Amino acid sequence: QVQLVESGGGLVQSGGSLTLSCAASGITVSTYGVGWYRQRPGNERREFVATIVSDGRDTLYEDRVKGRFTIYKDNAKNTVYLGMNKMKPEDTAVYYCAAVATTKPVVIATNYDYWGQGTQVTVSS
Repeated sequence: QVQLVESGGGLVQSGGSLTLSCAASGITVSTYGVGWYRQRPGNERREFVATIVSDGRDTLYEDRVKGRFTIYKDNAKNTVYLGMNKMKPEDTAVYYCAAVATTKPVVIATNYDYWGQGTQVTVSS
């Protein structure tokens, strides 16, 4: 049984930092592409934030987080992280991680096979 468990969310002031974790079980993150998505208040759609390919050598970021967020893997811990710096109130959302067995970067949410339950991030102004 595959499980993705997000953690690390919370309340942070504008300009602050948080690091989210996506701990995987039932799969090995070194052979899966993993993405982070967010669902902001009032939006039904989950927005792409970042993705990392299976070998960790390639990443993609949504333009609004580029230069502020970093996605990376710790294969020994079977965990993918999203480091978030210089946070803004508009980063407030529920953040989800997702995984798919591919070597290529995946941006479209429906292409992911597994999803976590989400973690709330709130950035105060």
